[in-house]
Amino acid sequence: MASKGREDEHPSVTLFRQYLRIRTVHPEPDYTAASSHTGVLCLVEHWSHDPFEAFKDAEGYIYARGAQDMKCVSIQYLEAVRRLKAEGHHFPRTIHMTFVPDEEIGGFQGMKLFVQRPEFQALRAGFALDEGLANPTDAFTVYYSERSIWWVRITSTGKPGHASLFIEDTAAEKLHKVVSSILAFREKERQRLQSNPHQKLGAVTTVNLTKLEGGTAFNVVPATMSASFDFRLAPDMDLKAFEEQLQSWCQAAGEGVTFEFVQKFTEPRVTSIDDSDPWWAAFSRVCKDMNLTLEPEIFPAATDSRYLREVGVPALGFSPMNRTPRLLHDHDERLHEDMFLHGVDIYTQLLPALASVPALPSDS
Repeated sequence: MASKGREDEHPSVTLFRQYLRIRTVHPEPDYTAASSHTGVLCLVEHWSHDPFEAFKDAEGYIYARGAQDMKCVSIQYLEAVRRLKAEGHHFPRTIHMTFVPDEEIGGFQGMKLFVQRPEFQALRAGFALDEGLANPTDAFTVYYSERSIWWVRITSTGKPGHASLFIEDTAAEKLHKVVSSILAFREKERQRLQSNPHQKLGAVTTVNLTKLEGGTAFNVVPATMSASFDFRLAPDMDLKAFEEQLQSWCQAAGEGVTFEFVQKFTEPRVTSIDDSDPWWAAFSRVCKDMNLTLEPEIFPAATDSRYLREVGVPALGFSPMNRTPRLLHDHDERLHEDMFLHGVDIYTQLLPALASVPALPSDS
């Protein structure tokens, strides 16, 4: 038996569910009704409930796109600040909340532009919190860096002709060589991850073939074909050397094979998680006082944090969800209402600690 809600529902949960019902799904997000990293991606097939209904079952799980990624964090921030203001708290540092669009499609018209604006510079940001991921164990994951996104399109040109012939030097043959080289590299990285039980996904480089394009008819050998890859490069990767490796694979495939970057992030930055760092000390101390086990990791995908770190603002990615299956971008994305409320409690402790870090030389 399932229900859409209870009369005794916590007001913060009610607000959360109202927010989840706003259709901020790409490619036409409703940013007039809501804006934050509220942009979401969603395929409605295979959901148990409408992904924008914010259905709550009898056990207290709320089903909605954005329940984990990341409308939950937006409302948790607001509810924590609301609570702190109601209690009359004041802090040495100002708490700013930014609600920025288009994170799901790269942030090029969102945070990437915002950090260059005088409005952002006027905030004099010393530290930032951004999104993290759910952790199915008892621990909470905190992210101090992330991998560099490279979206690469390989284009191969060759001799066209009728498909009944053995045509030499075709685009497909040469493209196949590059694809094979890249997928062989992918397998080496996969083996490196699987051979070390302590290795995390964010510490290795992943690559996936995401698009193949070319040809107009079954019986015509195309003059041009292309393959698109999504690379997520580990922070310790030598980016210059890897770009040279891409060039080498293309050259080895034959004449007429080139590559271009659709997206290329080349400034991987790492936020300190050393106990001597005042921001990390404040963050980790609160978690210790609340008996929260932390697992610091490199974020395996990409968030707006990269743009903040790029301009010198240390940032941690943290979504307070433990004992929760990781369901971002998945069917039946959901979050238990008790976990949501626990996250509000956590931020109510974290924000005062971070807003009370004494003045630092970097502030100027």
